[in-house]
Amino acid sequence: MSQESFIYSFVARGTVVLAEYTEFTGNFPAIAAQCLQKLPSSNNKFTYNCDHHTFNFLVEDGYAYCVVAKESVSKQISIAFLERVKADFRKRYGGGKADTAVAKSLNKEFGPVMKEHMKYIIDHAEEIEKLIKVKAQVSEVKSIMLENIDKAIDRGENLTILADKSETLHSQAQEFRKQGTQVRRKMWYQNMKIKLVVLGILLLLVLVIWLSVCHGFNCAN
Repeated sequence: MSQESFIYSFVARGTVVLAEYTEFTGNFPAIAAQCLQKLPSSNNKFTYNCDHHTFNFLVEDGYAYCVVAKESVSKQISIAFLERVKADFRKRYGGGKADTAVAKSLNKEFGPVMKEHMKYIIDHAEEIEKLIKVKAQVSEVKSIMLENIDKAIDRGENLTILADKSETLHSQAQEFRKQGTQVRRKMWYQNMKIKLVVLGILLLLVLVIWLSVCHGFNCAN
């Protein structure tokens, strides 16, 4: 990701922008402000596309966090940036100064902070994307497990029965391993017996041949 990936960012209380940051000129702030006026008040994430850019919003507890990014920047990366900004903003101003601050009064304090978060996300985009993928995979596995449990319960099997089945399967697996070990040992002993019998027969044959040879030699003398 290039340093121009993030164009503009702000934090607002309701529709009042308390802090904003950008190093670019353009109509991004105006478009973002228009989007802010139309945002639902419920906690959620929203993304709008305009002129090869995305306007990403994170709304939570009456505050809106926004970042304008190039279209090439994934939505997940933009949201990761907003999550960092939200956490930092709430840590600094939660339940205090932000509740009474007037429009853009926190620019000087929080503007440079948003710049730092932009740089961090840009510099660590690859690692963040990998982490997002891992979290998504974990969430998918969790959903599948919960779905399987729900299906089992729908079939009339409660969790206690499932636990009993799991314990039974575990015991059966141990028994199978034990039986397998016993079978392998038995086969090994049988193989050894066969080998010893064959070896004994061979030794007996050698002895008979040797005696025959000796007897014939004696007769010749």
